[in-house]
Amino acid sequence: MDVPTDAPEHCPGTQSEEAGKTSGCAGCPNQQICSSGKAKEVDPAVDQIRIRMLPVKHKILVLSGKGGVGKSTFSTCLARALASDNFGREDGDNQFNQKQVALLDVDICGPSVPTMLGLQNEQVHQSGSGWSPVYAEDNLAVMSIGFLLGSADDAVIWRGPKKNTMIKNFLRDVDWGELDYLVVDTPPGTSDEHLSVVTYLNKAGIDGAVIVTTPQEISLQDVRKEIDFCHKVKVPILGVVENMSAFVCPRCKTQSVIFPPSTGGAEKMCQDLGLTLLGKVPLDPLIGKSCDEGKSFLEEAPNSKATLALMEIAKRIKGMCENRSKLER
Repeated sequence: MDVPTDAPEHCPGTQSEEAGKTSGCAGCPNQQICSSGKAKEVDPAVDQIRIRMLPVKHKILVLSGKGGVGKSTFSTCLARALASDNFGREDGDNQFNQKQVALLDVDICGPSVPTMLGLQNEQVHQSGSGWSPVYAEDNLAVMSIGFLLGSADDAVIWRGPKKNTMIKNFLRDVDWGELDYLVVDTPPGTSDEHLSVVTYLNKAGIDGAVIVTTPQEISLQDVRKEIDFCHKVKVPILGVVENMSAFVCPRCKTQSVIFPPSTGGAEKMCQDLGLTLLGKVPLDPLIGKSCDEGKSFLEEAPNSKATLALMEIAKRIKGMCENRSKLER
């Protein structure tokens, strides 16, 4: 095991005899586990999850440093787009080949995916091969802690280790079956949930992260931290999505900028950092309404500018994942 991601610069390292014992270790959140020697041990769940994930072709993380940027909304739209019939046919091929997709919600304290997919009253069942996910469509499986709560109003008041265990269970014990895409919706920030997902999926292989932001600088500041997180834990970044980039009036079709990009928005940030801007998704009131009602926005408004943008972004992500697979062969 390497030096913990949140370790200070003067960390002696988990393999050192001084691990957790030097004066510089005082106050470090990893001090107790380092001094016990357990940090040198490899969690057997890592290999178990690698084996469980063998039938999963592509794994995509959806990240954002800032809450309220529409990350979960984007995750559900991305999963629906990948599972739609439009993605069941290869370019130039008329043969039907529907993709198998799963959406994993690891926002332990704020699970909103069940509501967005109209699955609030569903429950997880145990089978001989593990937990059975809930299905939003025949080819769209979903797992969330929201399915395990007695009520949608129940608060999840857990410390890091318990969150870590739940994420481990989601990845190791859920019978995902053969999948073309596993989309992982994460909470805002760069904390316990993110480290757990990256640690457990490390050997299984992560195609990359999609980072969601809004145009204003206050959002971009936190997104830059998320980008730095990806670099430090060696997760490839597929690209950045600028959500709520502008408002398009549903009647007159006039476009208005609600969140002015005072520093150039996601486009300028991507240019500065050498990242790919996957696309810009305009504000559309029907997106919020569709999510509240558990309906597919892509089907409710198939010709809207937001739907066209989301579908194009999904196609670009699909192409990146498939190209990555070809390079690895």
